[in-house]
Amino acid sequence: MSRKAAICGRWSTCYTAISAATDERKPKSCWRAIRATPTSLASLARYINFWFSSSLDLFGAEISSNAASYFANSLKGRPDEARFTDHLASEQTLRIDAPDGKGGVRAENVPMRSAMNEVTRGAYVRDCDVGVQRWNRLVAETGYDFRFALPSSRFHRAIGVWGGVATDPEGRPITDEEWRRRQGEWLPSAQDRSFVASLMRRVVEPGKVAGWIASPEIGINNTPLDYEYVRLN
Repeated sequence: MSRKAAICGRWSTCYTAISAATDERKPKSCWRAIRATPTSLASLARYINFWFSSSLDLFGAEISSNAASYFANSLKGRPDEARFTDHLASEQTLRIDAPDGKGGVRAENVPMRSAMNEVTRGAYVRDCDVGVQRWNRLVAETGYDFRFALPSSRFHRAIGVWGGVATDPEGRPITDEEWRRRQGEWLPSAQDRSFVASLMRRVVEPGKVAGWIASPEIGINNTPLDYEYVRLN
């Protein structure tokens, strides 16, 4: 499996885990276990920080001559390209925030074609935020006083101008010492991984759904959830 496929799979798994954690149709034992764990939503928030920031790296560097070349040769486009009035983007610029090397941030105006990776990444961030707000509504409906939030696109980056630069989830540059001291607050810990593993229990009975997967509304082609799709006789 490619790194991109693995990251996309884990990111989508965050959704199923949140849906399952807030689904009162799940077996009561699973529901009670999750409700009795005050850190479960905080654990999910740390996984969101990890997989979201890892996904951002897949778009490439903020400033890229390859992106400019691909766009100029119609090999790369922007999401919903039809809504843009200028499809050449040869005279436009985009402001890119970058670390100044002194613990601060500087702004740089970059030719739009060279910033196409960042344009595409920005659309992805907005799309992800729509999903996060949906998750927050699911959590609120269960009575939890908790909200998920996406970290800054500067956070936990390995590629681009922010690659290897220590920041907090709000995107504020911090020292390497503070990062080492606090990364357990922001990214999954060994305890988080152990908690998730404790939920991953196999269920094979017909009509039953594992506790870590959101229950479907109905079966395939409107069949009941306990429909016997395969008969081994």
